[in-house]
Amino acid sequence: QVQLVESGGGLVEAGGSLRLSCAATGTIFKPYTMGWYRQAPGKQRESVATITTLGRADYSDSVKGRFTISEDSAKNTVYLQMNSLKPEDTALYYCNVKTTPDSVTIYNYWGQGTQVTVSS
Repeated sequence: QVQLVESGGGLVEAGGSLRLSCAATGTIFKPYTMGWYRQAPGKQRESVATITTLGRADYSDSVKGRFTISEDSAKNTVYLQMNSLKPEDTALYYCNVKTTPDSVTIYNYWGQGTQVTVSS
């Protein structure tokens, strides 16, 4: 069982920055993908950024060039540095881990979410 605890959300003015953290505890098999998703009111949850065991990072088009995902594998922690924030970035941000022990079974874990609110 894996537990994810997010922190770092808050209220910021447009153009500001925030850094989200997600600490994972429990057994995470390799390979894995860690990532951040977000859900705004009335909208579906969407992928923001992901990073794989090999360090490959992918971003949604809406955050490319503004957000950076990174990982401290020794601490099982993933970060999301968010710069040049816009009001449309306002959402509940969720941490996610996908891990597989045998390349067939995929375990999918979610954090409880941390709120990011960007004022105009």
